[in-house]
Parts: sequence; C-alpha cells; structure tokens
Amino acid sequence: MDYKVLYRKYRPDDFSSIIGQDYMISILKNAIKKSQISHAYIFSGPRGTGKTSTAKVFAKAINCLNPTENGPCNACEACLNFKENADIIEMDAASNNGVDEIREIINNIKLAPTSSKYKVYIIDEVHMLSTSAFNALLLTLEEPPKHVVFILATTNIEAVPITILSRCQRFDFHKISLKDIINRLNYVVSKENIAIDPEALEEIAYISDGGLRDALSILDQLSSNTNKITIDDVISHFGSASKKQITDLYNCIITNNIDHFLNMMEEFKKLSIDYKLLIKKLLEKLEEEAINSKKEPNYQGLSYENIRSLAFELAQISNYININIDPYLLIQITILKYFHNTNEVKEIPKSEPKTIKEPQVHENIQEEPELKEEQPNINVNPSIDEKLINIRINNCFTNATKENLKKLQTMWEELINNADNNEILNLIVDTTVSAASDTYGILTSDFDETVSLINKNIYKIDDYFQEKMHLDYKFVALTKENWQKERNTYITNIKNKVEYKYIEEPKRPDEPQKEISNIEKTAYNLFDKEKIEIE
Repeated sequence: MDYKVLYRKYRPDDFSSIIGQDYMISILKNAIKKSQISHAYIFSGPRGTGKTSTAKVFAKAINCLNPTENGPCNACEACLNFKENADIIEMDAASNNGVDEIREIINNIKLAPTSSKYKVYIIDEVHMLSTSAFNALLLTLEEPPKHVVFILATTNIEAVPITILSRCQRFDFHKISLKDIINRLNYVVSKENIAIDPEALEEIAYISDGGLRDALSILDQLSSNTNKITIDDVISHFGSASKKQITDLYNCIITNNIDHFLNMMEEFKKLSIDYKLLIKKLLEKLEEEAINSKKEPNYQGLSYENIRSLAFELAQISNYININIDPYLLIQITILKYFHNTNEVKEIPKSEPKTIKEPQVHENIQEEPELKEEQPNINVNPSIDEKLINIRINNCFTNATKENLKKLQTMWEELINNADNNEILNLIVDTTVSAASDTYGILTSDFDETVSLINKNIYKIDDYFQEKMHLDYKFVALTKENWQKERNTYITNIKNKVEYKYIEEPKRPDEPQKEISNIEKTAYNLFDKEKIEIE
C-alpha cells in the first residue's frame, strides 16, 4: 500500500518543521553547532507534541555529513539512508521492558558504529521499564562510550527514577498552542487539497488538546469520509460543541430562554459530547464574559459575581460524578440556578465554592441524654479510617507480586461481570486492581467520591468478595493520583532496602462480641479480667 496516514506523511524531517517547541529546538541546534553532544537526553511531555520526532531529527542531525542551520541536510548519504541505518536503534519500552533487552543494549554499545559518527539509542515510553531494567540502564548511563547517545522519551516523567533523570539532559515538551496547530493544519490541507471550513479546522485543533498528531489523525479520518469537512462533521464524529452553540447556551441564560436551553442540553446528550469538554468550553466562555463585564461600561449579561460563582460550580461538578450520576443532569441543574423567573434580571446572591462537611454534633446534648447511651458502638455500615487505610496499603506491599496482581485482576473482573448486588456493583464497576498480595488488594479509581464511598463500605466489599470468590481478601481504595504517590514511595523504599512488615489490623467495628457466661461475669467482677484464663 502506497497510502500514508497524514501524521506519518508530515512527520518532521528537520528542526524547522517541528512545531511549538522553539526553545528546546534552539538548545539542540546550538549543541550540534558547538559539537557539545551529551551522552543522554530525556524528552518528556504529553502525547503528540513531537518528542519522538525530535529524537529522530536530532539523531539524524548529529550523524549528518553536512549539517545545516535546520539540522540535517537530508541530502547526504547518512541522511538518505537514515531509516535503514543500523546505528540508529529504536526501542519501545512498553513492549520491551525487561532487563534482557537492556542487557542486549549493554553488550552492543561496546561495538563501534558501522557507518556513522554516533550510535543512537531512542527508547520510547521509557517509564515502562521494569525496576531491574532501570538498574541495568543506570550502569550504562554512568559511563557510556563516547560514540553512544541515548535519547529517552516519556509521557510520565514522574515514573522515571531520579537516578536516571540526574544523568540526562532533560527537555520538557509542552502542549502545542492552538494557533500553531491551526497554522500546521492549514499547511497540510493546502498540500493535500482538502476542502474544510475554517470553523471546522479550528474545532479539530481545539479537540486535539495540544497534540499535533491527534489533530492530523482527526483531519485524516474526516477527509476520507466527506467531500468538504464542516463543523457539523467534527461535532457529530468527535462529540464536541461549537463556539456558536456555547454562545447560544450563554445567551439562553441572559434571555431566560429555558426551553431552548433544555433542547440544547438534550442535543448535547444525544451527540454523546464529553461532559468534561463541554465544561471546559463553558468555562472559557465565562472567562471571556467575565473580562467583558469589567471592560464594557454597559455590559449586558450576568454580573461578574454570578459569572464567577457559575464558573466555580461548573468546575466542581467533576468531583461529584460517579457511576450513578448523569453528568448532564448536574450541569443542567447548576446552570438553571442562574435563570430568573420574571422579565427583570435579578441579582443572584454570591455563591462561593463550598466544601462538604460532616454533620456537626450540637454542644447542647442535654435535651436527649439517653440517646447517646442507646447508640450502639457497632455501625450498620462501618467505614475505615485513615490509619486503617495506611495499614492495608502497608500490608499489601509486604507481599505484593506480579503473580498475585494478575490473579486478583482476573478474579476482580469476574466479580464485576457476574455481580448480583447492584449496590456493590455501582461502587466497584469503574475500579482497577493496581496492587495485590496473597491477602490484600489496592483498588484505584479516577474519582475521589468513588474512592470515598468504597472505603466507607469496604467491609461489605470484603465480605462480598469472600462470598463470591471464596477467598479472604481485604481491600482498600485510592485515587489514581494517590496510588502513583504510594507506588513511587514503595519503589524508593525498596531501592533503599526499607523492609515492609505486616501490621495487625484493629478489630472490625461490626464484628460480633463473644458472649460472656455468668461464671465469667462473676470472675471478672471479683478479679482482674486481664489475668483470668477460662478453660
């Protein structure tokens, strides 16, 4: 097949065609000009921002026989044979993450380049390497031969050990600006003779969220399906909302057009528009209106206080969404607050973002003193506190292995697929098992509220798992962000030879108390309970 997808066809072949990373490109160009080539570089940043492309251009440039201001000349023998050059070794750490692959590199770096000045190793997604592979790579990065250059690329710099980072020159790639992506797309559509409305092209750039590769992939997909790409094509295919629709939605609020607003929300829902993208666009519109409310003396619209209040409430919606809640319902209810009931525009009281607090106990409890006495110590649905959460995390790490993880992940998937308890299913359906020992498991979720609900009902989940899978496991839930922190701490501790020791859990609040016989009661009353042993 001769056809090439657009992001491959327009992959940069020199520094001038790398978009949106000017500062880092200037450093690399100066390094080549001054012959100050480091032995190791690490490129980090979001997907589709040019990390791997820059690595390839840099590798080509340092081996070019006639380098130019823009890097490689693309005319000499070294440049023309770059793709077949045995001295340029590319490796995907996502699928080659073991120590054996790194040992193979160690064995080969001692050999001089066959036809180039430098032997270049480009390791993509380097954060996926195993701990043992990182340790092997560390020895190589310590004192590599002069003819070897390592270029590491990652989308998750936090997962790369600091010992590796300290031996590399670090370059942080940023999301490409909307303007730069639009300019590049305009260049591509003119070369490919693709008919597209300017509004549709801008929407593609917006959806790509700073990733040029994503933008080119979207353009490629739409161009093969229609003669001319319109904004409606982008919206219907990729679940977006146009600027006009967002403006119309805001105008519904200030004109009190509830019916049109409800129709728009229903349409967004039918198109399966990502609610996070919708909130993001609404917030950008509110930012624009907030500025206008301060700049224009006769501004017609919501007051600045109401705009600010609505922005905070929309931003908080993501914190409340779980598997049981329709996000559009929350968005709709939140915005409806800012409609008025008469033709007169009313000022809505300032609404600061609020933190949900636990119900407070009144100081005056003498009205019903017997109520406190009658409350049982055992909760109907007891939850675990922070201390027990930490104990369970520690106990999981004491014997965490990949084998236990795979085994528990399989069982967890089976539990979710066959769950007959909707209450439990709603709690665990969007969770993942991220670590496991033979008796403990750590669950992760994207949502804070889901994690909180799981931990409040963790004993129910423990019991349900034991009932269905016939294994006694104890679980604990973490957000994915907190899991990464715990994982990094664990990796650091293991490297520093910190030993994890099993900690006994406190007694379950709902565990039934052992009945005491009359003889035992009499003995406890007469003697010290702690020194009595009943046979």
